[in-house]
Amino acid sequence: MWEEENQTFATDFILLGLLHSNQYGWLFLTFILIIFMVAIMGNTVLILLIHLNSRLHTPMYFLLSNLSFIDILHISNIVPKMASNFISGQQSITFGGCGFQIFLSLIFLGAECLLFAAMSYDRYVAICHPLHYPLLMNRRICVHMAAGCWLVGTINSAVHTTYVLYLPFCGTRIIDHFFCEIPAMLKLSCVDTTRYEGGVYVSAVFFLLIPFSIILASYAQILHTVLHIKSMEAQKKAFSTCSSHLTVVAMYYGPFIFTYMRPKSYHTPGQDKVLAILYTILTPMLNPIIYSLRNKDVLCALKNVLGKTLEHRN
Repeated sequence: MWEEENQTFATDFILLGLLHSNQYGWLFLTFILIIFMVAIMGNTVLILLIHLNSRLHTPMYFLLSNLSFIDILHISNIVPKMASNFISGQQSITFGGCGFQIFLSLIFLGAECLLFAAMSYDRYVAICHPLHYPLLMNRRICVHMAAGCWLVGTINSAVHTTYVLYLPFCGTRIIDHFFCEIPAMLKLSCVDTTRYEGGVYVSAVFFLLIPFSIILASYAQILHTVLHIKSMEAQKKAFSTCSSHLTVVAMYYGPFIFTYMRPKSYHTPGQDKVLAILYTILTPMLNPIIYSLRNKDVLCALKNVLGKTLEHRN
């Protein structure tokens, strides 16, 4: 057992990565780096607009700024390491680096899952119970909701990261993935992880199925309320907004549920990599576009900021 523990903590891991060292690999890397830059810029601009424009100092935009902050941190936890490994040709990652990547990734994934549910509840209250909105979604409640998402996500991440890192990895150290993720790590352990997989399933129910159910129920009530609006233009706007939001939610929760709620024996490296791209790389880029850049208030705030900047320069 002592030898297994020494072997577990002493050796680096090898990340096989997502790309192959050929012309298509470099082309795909360029595409991923463009997505990375768009995600960073889009989410940063959104945070700045919400901070600078007093009209956006509402619970909805406060939650949205938290979502953008999570997306910046999340994609920054994955893409730079993946790109540096591909460019340098060195696929190794230290034991501590792998543990830190798992810890951060689980915090951001867990907090974002809960935050999506909080945002859908905010829209439900605003549209279905507008008279009670100042009472049900005031500043204090909104801050507590956001803090709760971060806290619960951090606690869950600490528990799972600690357990996974203490598993004996006495076989191969090759991780067939582009970042350290629990399903890929479990395949390297030389002990039975069936009981732990049950714990992962319980966490997935709490962080995935329950929030996803809340989101679907909230938007169902929103659509039911919208259908009673006489204005066809208002109905089209609401349907367009709800459909785009639900598309992002489906792209995030669907692959996430499929990855974390399957037994270890059903996982294949190719599937896991494709699914992980959706909720670690594409969603952080799409969130600011879907949730904000199609929003008239955000576009108006952007025009005001750009107009003031041009006036100042002139």
